[in-house]
Amino acid sequence: MAGQAPIGFEGMEQNGGGDQQNVGFEGYENQNKPVGTENIELAEGEHQPLNSDKRKKETDEPSENDLFMRDGRRRIDYVIAYQKGEEGESENKKNKKRKEFEKNLREEGLELEIEDAEGVSVEQQGEEEGNSAGGKTIFIKIHVPWDTMLRYAEELKYKMPIQDNDIDEEVTLLSCLQKIPTPFELSEEFIKPEPNYFTAAFTRERISDFIMESEETFFTHAERSRVVHEILEVCRYDPDNKTKFGIEHMIANKCYAASYPLHEGPHKSEHSLLTHGPLNDRHLLYEEWARPGRWYKKQPLDAIRRYYGEKIGLYFAWLGFYTEALTWAALVGFIVFLYGCFTVAFDAVSDDLCNAGNPGNFTMCPQCSGRCPYWLLSSSCFYAKLTYLFDNGATVFFAAFMSLWATTFCEFWKRRQNEIDYDWDLFGFEDQEENCRPQFEAKAPDKRINPVTKEAEPYLNLVKKFPRLAASISAIIFMICLVLASVMGIIVYRIAVRAAIAAVSDNFISSQASIITSCTASGISLIIIMSLQILYDKIATFLTDFELHRTETDYEDSYTFKMYFFAFVNYYSSSFYIAFFKGKLPGNPSDYGKILGLRQEECDPAGCLQELFINIAIVMCGKQFFNNFMEIFVPIALNFWRSRGGRAEEKEGKGRYEQWEKDFDLSDLGPRGLFKEYLEMAVQFGFTTIFVAAFPLAPFFALVNNLMEIRLDAFKFVTQLRRPYAARAQDIGAWYAILLGVGNLAVLTNACVIAFTSEFIPREVYKYAVGEGSLSGYIDYSLARFNTSNFEMIDGETSGPNPDKYSFVYDGYPVEAGDEYYDMYANETVSECRYRGYYNGPNPPYDHTIDHWKILAMKLVFVLLYEHLIFACKFAIDYFIPDMPEHVRNAIKRENYLAQKALHDFSIQQAAEKKKAKRKGNDPGAAEAAR
Repeated sequence: MAGQAPIGFEGMEQNGGGDQQNVGFEGYENQNKPVGTENIELAEGEHQPLNSDKRKKETDEPSENDLFMRDGRRRIDYVIAYQKGEEGESENKKNKKRKEFEKNLREEGLELEIEDAEGVSVEQQGEEEGNSAGGKTIFIKIHVPWDTMLRYAEELKYKMPIQDNDIDEEVTLLSCLQKIPTPFELSEEFIKPEPNYFTAAFTRERISDFIMESEETFFTHAERSRVVHEILEVCRYDPDNKTKFGIEHMIANKCYAASYPLHEGPHKSEHSLLTHGPLNDRHLLYEEWARPGRWYKKQPLDAIRRYYGEKIGLYFAWLGFYTEALTWAALVGFIVFLYGCFTVAFDAVSDDLCNAGNPGNFTMCPQCSGRCPYWLLSSSCFYAKLTYLFDNGATVFFAAFMSLWATTFCEFWKRRQNEIDYDWDLFGFEDQEENCRPQFEAKAPDKRINPVTKEAEPYLNLVKKFPRLAASISAIIFMICLVLASVMGIIVYRIAVRAAIAAVSDNFISSQASIITSCTASGISLIIIMSLQILYDKIATFLTDFELHRTETDYEDSYTFKMYFFAFVNYYSSSFYIAFFKGKLPGNPSDYGKILGLRQEECDPAGCLQELFINIAIVMCGKQFFNNFMEIFVPIALNFWRSRGGRAEEKEGKGRYEQWEKDFDLSDLGPRGLFKEYLEMAVQFGFTTIFVAAFPLAPFFALVNNLMEIRLDAFKFVTQLRRPYAARAQDIGAWYAILLGVGNLAVLTNACVIAFTSEFIPREVYKYAVGEGSLSGYIDYSLARFNTSNFEMIDGETSGPNPDKYSFVYDGYPVEAGDEYYDMYANETVSECRYRGYYNGPNPPYDHTIDHWKILAMKLVFVLLYEHLIFACKFAIDYFIPDMPEHVRNAIKRENYLAQKALHDFSIQQAAEKKKAKRKGNDPGAAEAAR
């Protein structure tokens, strides 16, 4: 069953007997070709020029096509490689394991062909002269015969086409709008729609009920490679130990170096795609998807799925959907930022603060104890202007918009995912098709009767599972404490460095203490974050293996929650500190709040929001840049270095650089290669939702990154990575629950950022309760007065400025003894300074004023009203947007009906045949005639 309106690489099939030109994913096949391998004229996957009708002929000569076995007819479905070691006991043990492993592969029905630089070992055919370049690596080429393919297709419950989809396409306003041509659409000249079929689980007994043009095209290359992978995963290499099995173990103990399906050939051609068509499937993917010049085009999702499998196809489908949704968030966020830019000149608060007269001429209390001087409020003018860009009236609207956007995105993705599940035959995969992990089958200590199949299966009871989970949770808690310890170290660094810079004699440097501290602390935090992430990746893998999960889905979900929980604390902890803890309990100059004996860090008079913005921008953008660099340039450099020998030998004419050798020199995706891609996007999703009130440009930067990310990932998969086996998955796994949880958390965090971090609530309280609709005088209202004779005493010394060094400020800077203006104003010492907060003053007691409690009450009321209103809207969106489109629901019902009808017809046919055979057996005349 293909999609409702899929885009695919199936190719343009010939409808008649002419030499019609074909472009396709499965090769240029003749629809009228007889079924059966004995009648193949053009081997599957071999591409001839579009203007040629030349066909491959049978020959006893070795094939020059490196996608086939040496007979030129059997396609290479998988390759295993290993490198020769020095003779010795260790190498003899490896050879013994390899021989047992390969013997068991042949017993499972696979056909193997071994090739190295000296010759090809073909079973029962002796040795022939080989043509591979190099001599250190030996390649085992694997082919799945037709009978083996049928057996495993039935066992793995492959869904194959049984009838054309006869449901009429639903006509809606949206479907009509989607038919309007846009420059973002793919070229239909090369990306042809796939046939739209109803499907049913494959069975060999009813093979005639399935639509089959030929044996070569009935199963895709991805489906064939999946069968080989399933066999490799469970094949044993030690007959005396049931836990010694699987290609992963063989690679881990260095018996083999790699295992992979082959790419379809080179990804580039010397000829133009427009004039000669695609050279192969990989070339078509590169030209229409991975090439940087296609950044604005939609993705050929069906083509990706057919080449790489459903799991990778789902990732790119989700990434494209997420990027498209970010377009609207980025647009609104950019408008909010422009609003701040255009209206900053009219902001009364920043104008007052920047005014060289009152209140800009307010003398502020020192930023550290003992060594720091007084300073003028007007020196914070830059921070006030910067803060207003992200802390204005439009910020509240944008925070609410992004909270609703997150919910809408998740709901519409659920609909889109259901469409994809139907199009790609993924419904019920986790419940019906997914098998136990081989590791679980080998190590599970117990057995139980499956309540569904009533067959014995491996089982791990709760009593034996609990110690594993307890050990895993303990390790996770330890790593979280390690992250929090690093955050505490960053906090101490911020306090110490800010105090040190503020005490520098250079007036310009001391005035920039806040921004210097924020930038350096965020940079150090980013380095610590990336380092801890690498460490925890290895720990999480070990813990998840130790937990012994039954299915691959369970394993990946557990691994995902571990890694994301750690990444959440790792990436967001510094932002949570700045947003909700920094400067919240600073005390007053007579009794400062302290952390580990150090005076607590305070916010600038303009607020802490600009520091939160700086931290988010550095961590978010720095992480994205680092990840993109590591994902692309590191594989390119490694691949270039590994392939230098093969390229040199081919250039010198010493041997051919075959496709299996080229692929061996590429980088490996790894068993959880997609996890890092999902984690990167999930962390980004958090930055664009959780703290979006402090950084409205986050969706814009995320959009720019994702437009590059899609093409960089595509380029990496097509050109720099070995082709992974075509894994299946029903959905994006635990990531959907994570995204939904982050969207809900974002409602509360944005409400608290607006209420407790920004100046929105205090300004509104002053505007309507004190200022009679105006913000004029807000600066004076928000700063408390302090008598400098009451500074806190520390070890018998005042915590205020050194009176022998600093007595007063002139033109915004402290005046030291010996300066030009010192003698002129020597008697004008500072008797009163200002500090941030709502306290009585200038003389003690320094208690909170009634305005402090009014503002706190309004902050709590705002958080309550905001989150209730947004959650009500979120629930309404969830209710009114159905999870599954109506046409998909109808198509599923129709498909189930046809499958039941086909099974019923087959049962009737079998009963009739048995009855007929029985009647013939009871007829003496028929029996005599038969004799």
